[in-house]
Amino acid sequence: MRDGELDIDAPLVRRLIARRFPAWAELPVTRLRSSGTENAMFRLGPELVVRLPRHPGAVADVTHERDWLPRLGPGLPVAVPEPVGSGEPDDGFPWPWSVYRWLDGANPIAGAVAEPEQLARELGAFVAALRRTATTDAPLSYRGGPLAGQDESTREALAQLGGSIDTAGATARWERALAAPVYTGQPVWAHADLSPGNVLVAGGGRLGAVIDFGCAGVGDPAVDLIVAWNLLPAPVRGVFRDAVGADDAEWARGRGWALSIALVQLPYYWRTNPVLAENARHTIGEVLAEGV
Repeated sequence: MRDGELDIDAPLVRRLIARRFPAWAELPVTRLRSSGTENAMFRLGPELVVRLPRHPGAVADVTHERDWLPRLGPGLPVAVPEPVGSGEPDDGFPWPWSVYRWLDGANPIAGAVAEPEQLARELGAFVAALRRTATTDAPLSYRGGPLAGQDESTREALAQLGGSIDTAGATARWERALAAPVYTGQPVWAHADLSPGNVLVAGGGRLGAVIDFGCAGVGDPAVDLIVAWNLLPAPVRGVFRDAVGADDAEWARGRGWALSIALVQLPYYWRTNPVLAENARHTIGEVLAEGV
């Protein structure tokens, strides 16, 4: 999917584990199916998971998560990844990598959420709690700046998608989002990548965990509203909005973020990642279904 991506397989992971963590060397290693673009995931025995960056652009996220997950996790209402082992580069793999506790659950499917109102309320509680986290020494969010910073890439994607989607409708909604007042409050924490692939639901459709904090940081928290369109159905968006406490300007920026991310993803992953491409189409459709 990206330049410089490595071929990572189970035998490589077994060798890395044996050298770095010999106590775990006899545990079975199984590759996990994932729509993720940044990391390869392997289950290690019944209680652990190994996560390795797939390309150079994902390497910085490894230390970012090691530093911040232990500080963020205790204040959040759901489980987040818990680092338990730090792998270092060696002659078999050029970058740092991590071992985490295994988290049970499955990714919800947009358009087929089992308990949408409950999930909307729980996702809202997660976002609200993350926003209350202390920001001392916190890094800037990958998507924490003004929405206008996405204008060039969004319009490039719109040009690429001509004839594939309602580009006139998408452009009108994008321009409406750009017209929303910019964020002038204090920077607060945001996950910044709340997509279905980073949400785990447990039995009964309850929110069990949120994973992949590689983009997390402080800035305009509106980016965390994207889950209202990329996952939650329209009838429960108000439940999520109330739980978060978003005003009209923030809601408009959040919708703009959801649309922009989906527009950029769709042509990029059209052939290389069908799961992400399908979610991008879904998100665009949900935004287009709302009035300008």
